[in-house]
Formats: sequence, structure tokens, C-alpha cells
Amino acid sequence: MAILGLQAIWLFNTYALVKRNIYKECNEALRKALNEEAVIRFKQAPNRTEIYSPPIKQVGEIVPEFAYLSEGLSKLGFELSLNKVDTIVSVYLSGSNIESEFFVCIVNPKRDEQILQISKQQILPSLGIIKSEVIPIRTDLSQGVQLVLLNPYWTIFERMGLLMIATAIMMIMVITCIIYQIKIIIRQDKIAKVREDFSYAMIHDMKTPLSSILACTSLLHSGKMDNLPELKEKYFCIVEDEGGHLLNLANKVLTLSKLESHKLEIAKTVFPLEPMIADLIEKFTVKSAKPVHFTTHLQAKEVCADEEYLKEALSNLIDNAIKYSEESVEIDISSLSNSTHTLIKVHDNGIGISEKDRKHIFEKFERASAFKRSRLGKVAGFGLGLNYVYQVMDAHEGSVTVNSVEKEFSEFILYIPIKTENYD
Repeated sequence: MAILGLQAIWLFNTYALVKRNIYKECNEALRKALNEEAVIRFKQAPNRTEIYSPPIKQVGEIVPEFAYLSEGLSKLGFELSLNKVDTIVSVYLSGSNIESEFFVCIVNPKRDEQILQISKQQILPSLGIIKSEVIPIRTDLSQGVQLVLLNPYWTIFERMGLLMIATAIMMIMVITCIIYQIKIIIRQDKIAKVREDFSYAMIHDMKTPLSSILACTSLLHSGKMDNLPELKEKYFCIVEDEGGHLLNLANKVLTLSKLESHKLEIAKTVFPLEPMIADLIEKFTVKSAKPVHFTTHLQAKEVCADEEYLKEALSNLIDNAIKYSEESVEIDISSLSNSTHTLIKVHDNGIGISEKDRKHIFEKFERASAFKRSRLGKVAGFGLGLNYVYQVMDAHEGSVTVNSVEKEFSEFILYIPIKTENYD
């Protein structure tokens, strides 16, 4: 705002200076034109005609010599010709590069410059004009000649052209910087909010397994389970599972960071899909608290990818299918190949994803809000799963897409490039 204010002051001062210069040039042009017109009239007077000005002037009044000359010529019958003055003035104005409509008039400066005579048929506007000073043509100062410029602002702006262009460029730059700064502030605010949500979600997600681990270890350490080996083994399994959950969470965050910074190396090999998918089905069938029914249609029997990361990506898709579904879950896993890619599809009968949410689901820390409108309530997690899938596919030089209809289904499709000669 300070820069724009200073620029406005600079423009205003320059405008005032240019306008004042035009005013001075108009005064000079009018004086020269009146002198030339007086010379023309004087040449028409009889030979040896002399016009004198009185040696003593009234106190407080300064009467120019031109007023005595003009009044003397008028008494001899040679009246001032406004048309001639108008023609001569136009030459001087053109020489000063003042291209503006104008007229010359005789005014009465003692009566608020009332126009007595005008060189052209013009309607004198009250605004948008520049008036020269009044040059008296009567010794009593009752009449004078004045030059009036109509619409002089084109000339003013023309003289300020380079300055106005520089000002416009500077204003555009300043406004652009302001808009960019506002975007940065909004983005920083959004990042701060994401960090806050992420921190809350991570703490919330870590709190339960940590509480379980502490409770189980405390109970095991107390010795109360020494005579109950089956129950003791169960608690050991709980500690192991919850510890694995925390480790998987840490590994996922670390893997995402490496993928985004392109520091993670992908070891692509050709391996069969069926054993990997069978292992995932067994894992989630046992792990899920809901009844889950899997079907598979594997037309493509093998794929060229990093088995570890692809398995984790598919695990995330299956986990989401179970989370965002009704009580009974139907998941279909299929594969097929075309000339360039192997496609792996994970189709579920869940609550679906809205078109608005589909634009953001692969962003980091972004989780679709469809579940908020369902009866399921809040689902644990903080938006790393689908971003992990996206990053893994990007590292494989492939892609992931989603098709979904709210309250009906969701289908995620992984596009993995087929094996080329560059792969081992």
C-alpha cells in the first residue's frame, strides 16, 4: 500500500508539473500571437502614427504596454481580430506539440471573466479545460484576451506516456506480488492446518496400540499370567500385533518421504500375482472384524514390479475397502494385460466416493469425507494409504485411477508398465 501510495503521489505531482508547463506554453503562445496581430494592425495605420502610454500609472495597478498599444489602435479604428489571433496561436501551439481544440476569447476579468466575444462557436465547458492568463487590451483593465484549451488531457497523458507505462508495469508487479503473497499465506495456513490434523490423527492412531502394549506388558510383568499359559500367549500376541502396527505406521511415513524425494529404489522383478493376492486375502479374512468375501479373476498371471511395495499398495486398497463399507464386504480382485500395461483392479461394494472427493483422495493427509455422511462415523487413519498407492505407482512409472458411485461401489485400477528389455 505504501508503494502504491508513493506511486500515486509521484503521478499526481508529475501531472501537475506537465499541466503547469502547458499553461506556461499557452501564455507564451498567446502573447506572441497578440504581438504579431498588433504588428499587422499597426502596419495598416497611417505613416508616422505614434501611440504613447502615460508616464504615470494608478497606484496598485500595473497596465501592460500592450494594453496601450491595443487600445490606441482600436481608437484609430483598427480593432483586434480574434480570428487572426486564433490562426497565429494554432501555429505556436502546434510548434509546442499541443494538439488540442482551443479558442481565443475576449473576457471581462473584473466580472468573473464573463466572455464578451469568442473566436469560434463553442460552448465553454466548466471542467476539463485549461485557461491561460488574461492579457489586458484596455488600459482600465476591463477587457482582456484569453486562450482556452478544450480537452487538453490527451496532450498531458501523451507527455506522461513513459511514466504511465512504467507505473502500470510497477502496479501490475506489485499487485501480482500481493496476490502471490496472499496465496502463500493461504497455503501456509492450509499446511499448518494439515500438520495440526496430521499430528492429532497420528497421536490418536498411536495412542490405542501404545495403551494396549503398556497394559499387556504391565499385566505380564506382574506375574499373574504365569499359571495361565494360553492367556499369557494371547497377551504376547496382542503386544506383538500392536508393535507391528506401530512399526508399519512408521515405515509407511518413512517410505512416503523417500518416494516423494525420489530416494527410494524400486527393485522390479517379474513374479506371479496369485500367491501374493492369496496371502493378502488370508491376512484380511482373519484380521477383519467384519465378514469379508473375496473373489478373484486373474487373467494376467504375473507382473513386473517391486513385490514388497506393490503388496503394501494392494493391502492399503483392501484395507480402505473394508473400512469404508457396510457390515458385509464384497471385494473382487482382478487383473488383465494390454499391449503396454498390466492392470490390477480392486472393486468393493462400499459407500463409494463423491465426485468432489475423488479430486483429492490421492493427496497426502487427505481422506475422503464420504464416511462422514454415513452411519459409520469417524474411521481411524490420517490419509496416507491412497497417497502411498499413488507414490508407489508413480515410482513404477505407472498410475492409479478410481471409479466410484456413492452408496454403491468403488474400483481402484493400478496401471503397471509391462516388462521391457531395460528390466532385469
